Amino acid sequence: MESLIGLVNRIQRACTALGDYGGGDTAFSSLWDALPSVAVVGGQSSGKSSVLESIVGRDFLPRGSGIVTRRPLVLQLHKTEGRQEEYAEFGHMPRRRFTDFSLVRKEIQDETDRITGKSKQISPIPIHLSIYSPNVVNLTLIDLPGLTKVAVEGQPESIVEDIEKMVRTYVEKPNSIILAISPANQDIATSDAMKLAREVDPSGERTFGVLTKLDLMDKGTNALDVLEGRAYRLQHPWVGIVNRSQADINKNTDMIYARRREREYFATSPDYGHLASKMGSEYLAKLLSQHLESVIKAKIPGIISLINKGIDAMEAELDHLGRPIAIDAGAQLYTILELCRAFDKIFKEHLDGGRPGGDRIYGVFDHQLPSALRKLPFDKHLSIQNVRKLVSEADGYQPHLIAPEQGYRRLIEGSLNYFRGPAEASVDAVHFVLKELVRKSIGETEELRRFPTLQSALAAAAGEALEKFRDESKKTVVRLVEMESSYLTVDFFRKLPQEAEKMGPTPPGDRRNPPGSDRGIPGPDRVNPSDPLADRYAEAHFRRIGSNVSSYIGMVSDTLRSTIPKAVVYCQVKEAKQSLLSYFYTQIGRREGKQLAELLDEDPSLMSKRQEIAKRLELYKAARDEIDAVAWVR
Repeated sequence: MESLIGLVNRIQRACTALGDYGGGDTAFSSLWDALPSVAVVGGQSSGKSSVLESIVGRDFLPRGSGIVTRRPLVLQLHKTEGRQEEYAEFGHMPRRRFTDFSLVRKEIQDETDRITGKSKQISPIPIHLSIYSPNVVNLTLIDLPGLTKVAVEGQPESIVEDIEKMVRTYVEKPNSIILAISPANQDIATSDAMKLAREVDPSGERTFGVLTKLDLMDKGTNALDVLEGRAYRLQHPWVGIVNRSQADINKNTDMIYARRREREYFATSPDYGHLASKMGSEYLAKLLSQHLESVIKAKIPGIISLINKGIDAMEAELDHLGRPIAIDAGAQLYTILELCRAFDKIFKEHLDGGRPGGDRIYGVFDHQLPSALRKLPFDKHLSIQNVRKLVSEADGYQPHLIAPEQGYRRLIEGSLNYFRGPAEASVDAVHFVLKELVRKSIGETEELRRFPTLQSALAAAAGEALEKFRDESKKTVVRLVEMESSYLTVDFFRKLPQEAEKMGPTPPGDRRNPPGSDRGIPGPDRVNPSDPLADRYAEAHFRRIGSNVSSYIGMVSDTLRSTIPKAVVYCQVKEAKQSLLSYFYTQIGRREGKQLAELLDEDPSLMSKRQEIAKRLELYKAARDEIDAVAWVR
């Protein structure tokens, strides 16, 4: 069964591969930050590199004077079974195995230079290195640049603050275990590592103290006060380390031999012999591994909770972005139809009042159409001069005897022609509203946002359908006007003489409350048309004709004010609700797989984002299942 540390190492590597390291997701903290690891902190030349190499058992880190570690090195150790050959892998070169550790050292240096250049600059971008060996324990270590007090030539003046800020970003995390490296041949009170550790971990529960260079202390002195916790007390025991000397390094002394010699040093030391079982790099590695595993066990509920929150957040984001599109034509057709239905649903909600916008159609009928009808130039058309002109032209060479029927018809037909303008304008106004609602509905259909090509196709198809509905609606409202012209309501004119007789004679020019005056149309003159004394060619006679026509036109205007909206709704609004995409559906059904795929050609940035989230989701689910399995077994 895989150890918890090994599992966490795999999760961390997967996070690194997916770019989740150090950034995290928007909905929650980074999974990487929730996984415990050991941050190695120390001043320059404190022996950090030697400690790490002793733990690994391999000589693989760059060396030199001054600042050598210029980027964080995330070192993941994996214990292998049997006599499998040791090898290393870099996160930026996942398919290449390094069995020659001198090449590992070179790659660390080269990868550092790729970011910082061949200078003494530093970078917070980490290098990820995994080492697989039967001679290591499962452990994750982060080697950080050495703390320094002054900038040297080639470094900016801010280098001291920059390094400390970088180191703090690692050791301040509550899940970080601090491995504070201090040289024994310097006063512990001046240790940069312990100073920083005390600031971020004042209780000392996350700090492990390591004393290096015990063999380099002045004769007659020792570090027992520190190692036994009297000089500087921590919650965890101090560990002493004896690193290889520079001469050993120069001679490439075998690390296995160096470990044996370290054990012999403590076993035979008169000062540290009683502590020999708790000293040395091998003990340190086991101590850290055991502690790290115990910390991971304690953190498992929180880690699983974080993973579950991450899974929920990523699944919600995938739902928002839309799931991946199937490659077979049937599934693609189904997807397109579902997207169309989603759009159609929103469009109908606008029309029916579930969303705003449909009320503008009622505004066309309640305000725009009546206003247009009131502004028609009937006063000019039915003026005495124009009435006299049209009636006289209709009489021809022989004046009318009783009533100028042809003159009436010409006046009425001419008046009715004015209604075409408002009728067609109502159709155009509703068409404009419907087009706006289509555009708005497409924008509000979240599922469509990922498919700009389908959006354009839908807009074009809906636009063509609305044009067709508008043309049919115009034909219908024009027919309504023409029907009024083609057959006049004779009963209206037959009743006029009877009404005039009931009302009695009215002096010429009396305009009190004429019918139709509420519409701005002159009403009929109450002059008895059968009066034999009336001069049929007098001004009053033509005024009476104009008034009668005006009254009839008013009646027709009221009728059209009711019937035009009905025709428009029937031909445009109702058709848009029922069959806006009918022709589009027919065309879609005839398309082949390639043509369907073209419609589902989504925004590349959205596709890339979905793929990234899907990979991360897969990682989180696998991590949850595996952590659950390992946790239950243990």
